[in-house]
Amino acid sequence: MTHNPRTISATGTGTAEAVPDLLTLSIGVECRRETVAGAYGDAGARSAAITSALREHRVDGADISASGLNVRAEVNWQEGRGQTVTGYLASSTLAIRIRTLSLSSQILAAAVAAGGDDVRLNGLSLGFADASAVEARAREAAWADARTKAAHYAALSGTGLGKVLSLTQHSGFQAPVPMATMQRAVAAESFTVEAGESSVTATIDVVWELLD
Repeated sequence: MTHNPRTISATGTGTAEAVPDLLTLSIGVECRRETVAGAYGDAGARSAAITSALREHRVDGADISASGLNVRAEVNWQEGRGQTVTGYLASSTLAIRIRTLSLSSQILAAAVAAGGDDVRLNGLSLGFADASAVEARAREAAWADARTKAAHYAALSGTGLGKVLSLTQHSGFQAPVPMATMQRAVAAESFTVEAGESSVTATIDVVWELLD
């Protein structure tokens, strides 16, 4: 005869906090020019100038990556003429990891100065270069939360917890929430990045056997 034990399941959520040690910055370059070559060439020159400024401020080349290169025509609709090309827009994005947070304001100011009015600050986020220790503490807190809930319900029903029958961790961790997106590069030299604390959250589902 197959034994089907009585079970109880509980969901546990745990959060761990730590001071972040990594800042990820997204810097865009947009160049509007009369010709494709002009837009493309100037966008490349601006990106190169920004990259050079970052390296001068001790940002490693491995922490700088470019993506999203795009060149498109900008059009305007005119009565009787339809759509006409008014110019060309070249754009690209640099993703930068800053590992020395005390230098982040200087690095940001240098990047904006190098790119000039063609710079766009797309946003930044604070996190961890190695999140394994913080994630482990979040998992431990999630386990304690699930077990406390299950033990409470078991006690209310006059039983106890037996062995764990299954444990499922929800995929991924809740990452630190990025700071607000910035569309214009203004007053960059007075911009200060405060690290504060960032949190990581883990959620698990656990099923226990109920003891008689």
